[in-house]
Amino acid sequence: MPDGGRLLVVATPIGNLGDITLRALDALREARVIAAEDTRVTRKLLTRYEISTPLERFDEHVARRRAPELVARMLEGDAIALVSDAGTPGISDPGEQLVDAALEAGVSVEVLPGPSAIVTALVASGLPTHAFYFGGFLPRKAGERTRYLESLVALDATLVFYESPKRAAATLAALAEALPGRRAALARELTKLHEEVVRAPIAELAARIGAREELKGEVVLLVGPRTADFIPEAPADDVIRARLATLEASGIRRSEAVKQVAVEFGVARKRVYELAHGE
Repeated sequence: MPDGGRLLVVATPIGNLGDITLRALDALREARVIAAEDTRVTRKLLTRYEISTPLERFDEHVARRRAPELVARMLEGDAIALVSDAGTPGISDPGEQLVDAALEAGVSVEVLPGPSAIVTALVASGLPTHAFYFGGFLPRKAGERTRYLESLVALDATLVFYESPKRAAATLAALAEALPGRRAALARELTKLHEEVVRAPIAELAARIGAREELKGEVVLLVGPRTADFIPEAPADDVIRARLATLEASGIRRSEAVKQVAVEFGVARKRVYELAHGE
């Protein structure tokens, strides 16, 4: 392989463009081309730092086809930089396919460390960091999701998941049902102007987020490990009513909503029933 041919895996900011490293800027300027998950997103970063390196699309729709082409160019001597929309490439994005293809072909791969939503959210959550498990995006089908979460119950680790803002409330409800009595957190818009980290017992967090009209920005959900000495606070009546209203608005019958809320919050079904009927 000619001198210079290699893959530069470049971590980019997860929000605040000021979080780019000097080494990352050098790599983006040095590369013959930048393979970007979304060229529009990456172009904003390049414009900010007056970098003129050409951009080429490399997302999930073209990754399988483009990876061999890019590897061939690296074998001919090109240095190619790989970036994702935000954070470190290869984590829950198509970049892992290019890294694997490059290594299989004997191409040198340099990973430039930098921002990561996983680590940022984990530290900001205040949840235990002695061990953590990153689960990416949870399965959308209820049965698959339930079985997957059941396999994680015994882990002595903080669980970390990505989620879209539109599905965050539903996913939190599923987490509250599968992992009751734990501490949890929702982090969004990390490093941006409207950064938010919400911490609460998981059932309360599910209810609070479920009662909100809209979330914006990519979301990280975190659930702490099961602890013998943690006793969740009894939820306030208005929190229970809000959760009931959310479930009923989604089409669930009141009787089923009462059962689900009782399980999620770990409170007597009689109390939930009385609140549901205004008693």
